[in-house]
Amino acid sequence: MTNLPNIKPDCFHPVDADALFPASRSSHKPRILLLYGSLRERSFSRFAAEEAARILNTFGAETRFFDPHGLPMVDESPADHPKVAELRDLVGWCEGMVWSSPERHGAMSGVMKSQIDWIPLSLGGVRPTQGKTLAVMQVCGGSQSFNTVNQLRILGRWMRLLTIPNQSSVAKAWDEFDAEGRMKPSAYYDRIVDVMEELVRFTLLTRDIRDHLVDRYSERVESHEALSKRVNQAKAV
Repeated sequence: MTNLPNIKPDCFHPVDADALFPASRSSHKPRILLLYGSLRERSFSRFAAEEAARILNTFGAETRFFDPHGLPMVDESPADHPKVAELRDLVGWCEGMVWSSPERHGAMSGVMKSQIDWIPLSLGGVRPTQGKTLAVMQVCGGSQSFNTVNQLRILGRWMRLLTIPNQSSVAKAWDEFDAEGRMKPSAYYDRIVDVMEELVRFTLLTRDIRDHLVDRYSERVESHEALSKRVNQAKAV
């Protein structure tokens, strides 16, 4: 450590290979939460999410949905609002997420953003999304676009989610689903299969080590200094 004079030794941890490759792993089904960004009765972002859930279940995952109907605007209601509490409980339950949004005016929908904004970065000293996996999808009314999935990726990074490399963008979504809301066979459907397969793999690979993947020296330093301040408060006073 002599060649790193600015490092605080008690906060600097060598990478622990044993922690990254645990001898035992969780055996329960990967828990995936799906969010969609439209309140329409015939919502293509919901249809895409429902198709994704069917695929995830086939790959052995356990899936749950959050229905955004009745979710208040951010700061319109307190955090103990029943819909907010439901959303946050589901985020705590899951090990990975799928975000499926329509593209409106070149961006994600307000319904989608409101759900994400209600997920706190920190909750009772715990970061509820940190180290969990994320797959992003969008549906388009016209030609294919990637604006929304790119924005969702930024939000995923900000919330410390492990956003998988693959993604889905369905062009002319109104022509890709039948009257019952099932997706027609197409290259778009095949891509969603690819994305969900990748999400399950990443979730299985990372869920037991996610705390190690996003553990940061700078935050350990901050915590250490806060602890030292409390411990030495009497002397400081």
